[in-house]
Amino acid sequence: MRALRLQNVNWQKSANRDVHHTEKFSSQELILRRGQPFEIAIAWNRNIAPEEHLDFVVSTGPSSSESAKTKATFPISTGSAGGGWKAQLKNKEGNLLTVIISSPVSAPIGWYTMNIQVTSSSSEGMYTASLGVFVLLFNPWMQGDDVFMSNEAERREFVEEDSGAIFVGSTNRINMVGWNFGQYEEDILKISLAVLDKSLNFRRDAATDVARRNDPKYITRVLSAMINGNDDYGVLLGNWSGNYAGGRDPRNWNGSVEILKTWETSGFRPVQFGQCWVFAGVLNTVMRCLGIPARVVTNFNSAHDTDKNLTVDVYYDPMGNPLQKGSDSVWNFHVWNEAWFMRNDLGPIFNGWQVLDATPQERSQGVYQCGPASVNAIREGDVDLNFDMPFIFAEVNADRITWIYNASNGSQKQNGVDTRSIGQFISTKAVGSYSRMDVTEKYKYPEGSGEERQVQQRAMKKLKPSASIRPTSAESEEGEGSSPSISGRFKVNGVLEVGQEVSLVLLLKNQSQDRKTVAVHMTAWTIVYNGTLVHEVWKDSAIISLESEEEVQHPVKISYGQYEKYLKADNMIRTTAICKLADEDEVVVERDLVLDNPTLILEVLDQAQVQKPLNVQMIFSNPLNEPVKDCVLMVEGSGLLRGNLKIDVPALRPKEQSKVRFEILPTRSGTKQLLADFSCNKFPAIKAMLSIDVAE
Repeated sequence: MRALRLQNVNWQKSANRDVHHTEKFSSQELILRRGQPFEIAIAWNRNIAPEEHLDFVVSTGPSSSESAKTKATFPISTGSAGGGWKAQLKNKEGNLLTVIISSPVSAPIGWYTMNIQVTSSSSEGMYTASLGVFVLLFNPWMQGDDVFMSNEAERREFVEEDSGAIFVGSTNRINMVGWNFGQYEEDILKISLAVLDKSLNFRRDAATDVARRNDPKYITRVLSAMINGNDDYGVLLGNWSGNYAGGRDPRNWNGSVEILKTWETSGFRPVQFGQCWVFAGVLNTVMRCLGIPARVVTNFNSAHDTDKNLTVDVYYDPMGNPLQKGSDSVWNFHVWNEAWFMRNDLGPIFNGWQVLDATPQERSQGVYQCGPASVNAIREGDVDLNFDMPFIFAEVNADRITWIYNASNGSQKQNGVDTRSIGQFISTKAVGSYSRMDVTEKYKYPEGSGEERQVQQRAMKKLKPSASIRPTSAESEEGEGSSPSISGRFKVNGVLEVGQEVSLVLLLKNQSQDRKTVAVHMTAWTIVYNGTLVHEVWKDSAIISLESEEEVQHPVKISYGQYEKYLKADNMIRTTAICKLADEDEVVVERDLVLDNPTLILEVLDQAQVQKPLNVQMIFSNPLNEPVKDCVLMVEGSGLLRGNLKIDVPALRPKEQSKVRFEILPTRSGTKQLLADFSCNKFPAIKAMLSIDVAE
């Protein structure tokens, strides 16, 4: 009898990928989800004799082993019992076998090789043939998987959606920018798996690392370390200096695809530069790509508490200048991720959304990584649970303490405690629409409620068992019996637009029956969104008299000429007033302003159809009384064009309008997002987003 030899393998890629919800990936491999059966057809050079026995062998990673569950050998069987790898004969026609193979729902994810072994009871030796390779991903459609998500609309949004929106700005000016996640684009799956293989854990002990890739807790923690380039061959280098020479201004990125591809083609050198929403956008891409439901979340007035005391200290000098003193800070906004999975290590009440943060802020176990931390645990103040709970709890709950520091004699004086301003408007994109969904109540009880202070006390006791709990601002004011006799706030007059004068008033109100004389020192600084000071652009001092219960408006005007050279792509200006009365504590008034960019318009000129060239027009009007030059338009959108488009736009005279036409080629039907970034010497990053309905 002729030796039995393999002739052909049909992986039935199209049918299997449809059933496994991986049909959108542009790479041609067989991409499967764990726990879900798949079919293959195997042709031999002759019929299999009764004495010949077939075994499948699957393995993943180097030095795979059955004990680590990174390798399995299994026969074709009739039963379906047991939780391991299984093969069942579906059909046998002559020398063609159709086999249904099932992976365990807890299998490690990643690249697998599959071989088949033939042994015979009538002869010595074994024949082994390679069947090929496939990729195994997490399976949010499968009830037994740790990442299972039962709601179909949520699954579509948090796993399958390849574009989204990220909220930025400040509490009084929340803006939305589009982001192209692009997890189905060419090579992104391969690069996402390479992120795991470049990690410190893999390089130290590859066999153990691969064996632990069955666990979304483990994988997401590794990814939170790998998306930043601080300790390893990570993807992105952070830069908050305001100077981005040698790289790209973080505001200019439109999505993750270009970043991940640049990282790979450069030989895995960190891409320059990222800030928090860029780290979060890239981490979201990789998690969705691997099958972990994920979303991007923004926390406004986010505390960076470096010493785990649940307070952040903010300093000013007596002239109203903000000071960069101490290591604590308050970011206008901070962006992180949530991933959805079970917490078998903590218990069922901690299942669901978990915070992960790839922005390098603090080391955790020696590495810049953060999370996963259960959102439910944050809400209840369980700061002793894994991972990095104290830091994340403080980001949304810390008390903000204002100090006035006098450099001439080195003295500093506590000016006020604010228990309410940190952790506001915690935001994410709504399911199925581009509206903002507020998730603050998932992170904490209502400010000032009894539960909120109980949680704060529980957290403080766990962090510092001997510490006394500071009273709330309402309680402490009553206790001291000396609230300030004046109050103040900045009010915006007119519009806040780049290129226009910034017009405000400082409103001061005398809350007492006595006449008051106030010495006011005011400053304005351009800043980066995380509070980094760029440059002072304006200052003023005044003596203001207030009659009993009188309110006075003091005008503040900052010209474009004063701030133009120092405004960063954040478009942020921090205004401060220190108001001094005789024999009383100073009153500190502050406001961060976000200036609007001019509008960038995108419009489609034809009906969009798959594989049919589509004309798009960009319209931009220069609002300034001076020319703008070095204009570049960057365009991208998954399913609308391959890679991205870079168009040099001619310089614009004062008040001139520019129209630029370009062509894209849609490759997938459905609603797709086109994202644009326009930059020039006067406007570093103007964003636009357009939804395009693509017909089959």
